[in-house]
Amino acid sequence: MQSGDLQFIADVGGTNIRLAVVENKQIVRIEKYLCADFHSIDDAIKHFQREVGIEYFYAGCIAIACPVDKDIVTMTNHSWSFSKSTLQKELRLKKLFVINDYTAIAFSLPHLSEQQLIKVGGGEPVEKGNIGVFGPGTGLGVEHITWTSTGWKTLDGEGGHVDFAPIDEQGVIVWRYLQNKYGRASAEDVLSGRGIVNIYSALSEQQGTKSLYTEPHQVTQVGVARNDDTAYQAVMFYCRAMGSFAGNMALNLCTTGGVYIGGGITSKITEFFLQSDFRKAFESKGNFANYVKPIPTFLINEPDHGLLGTLAYLQQHLERRVDNG
Repeated sequence: MQSGDLQFIADVGGTNIRLAVVENKQIVRIEKYLCADFHSIDDAIKHFQREVGIEYFYAGCIAIACPVDKDIVTMTNHSWSFSKSTLQKELRLKKLFVINDYTAIAFSLPHLSEQQLIKVGGGEPVEKGNIGVFGPGTGLGVEHITWTSTGWKTLDGEGGHVDFAPIDEQGVIVWRYLQNKYGRASAEDVLSGRGIVNIYSALSEQQGTKSLYTEPHQVTQVGVARNDDTAYQAVMFYCRAMGSFAGNMALNLCTTGGVYIGGGITSKITEFFLQSDFRKAFESKGNFANYVKPIPTFLINEPDHGLLGTLAYLQQHLERRVDNG
């Protein structure tokens, strides 16, 4: 493979880094490595270059799970820390973009096909309509994306840390438990791995029963199998809470392009989720039920959507710079 106008893209999480070669706006090779196998991110990228036989790239885009607003980027769930300007010089890149992982996910959404999505409920997306995406995992990632005269633009924020608002008596039980435990109840305290355990613990406490499970996969496994009634209720509550949260996102920004759900937790309980009250909770907005009802909701069913979004971001911003001279 020859150097020149080739680019690379990277999707970096706390455990793995996925790297890909981009040629003629297409991904032509993907490699996956353990972050722990490399002292630094530039070591990992240089190793990738040697493996694919490319001496240098013209440009690159890195999507990474941490704040990227400053020159120094420090990972939240791994030891890597680097300077964007220094890394660009080390790799001899003409252009380097470093974006948040949820910016990449958001940029992937307008490009995903029906085969890469699972539709939940009714409604159809409006072309170039506002889009919302969130993903319960270790935390709760949230992003919005909107169409502008220069292409797609993300609207960054920390939506995972908004207040959790109960909508029924069971929600009040969970809210009170979180309030006592943390001094505040946030959406992430419910819609995350620890959130599932929090829900289960709150319901167990209210019922006067002992909490048997301390790990998210334990609660979801026995809950989905209906081997434990409290765990089952916890997973059902989790799905309803996701629906309510998704509906709030739709109200906040009129997301006629749809609300999309990523994250590792939901993908592990897909069949259960599709039979849950998620969509009912999404549409339960009182006088504004008819406002959100036409808005579609989707599960992302594409494992490489982070890389696809990183590619979309890279191409849009390279083209913009060419257009601007």
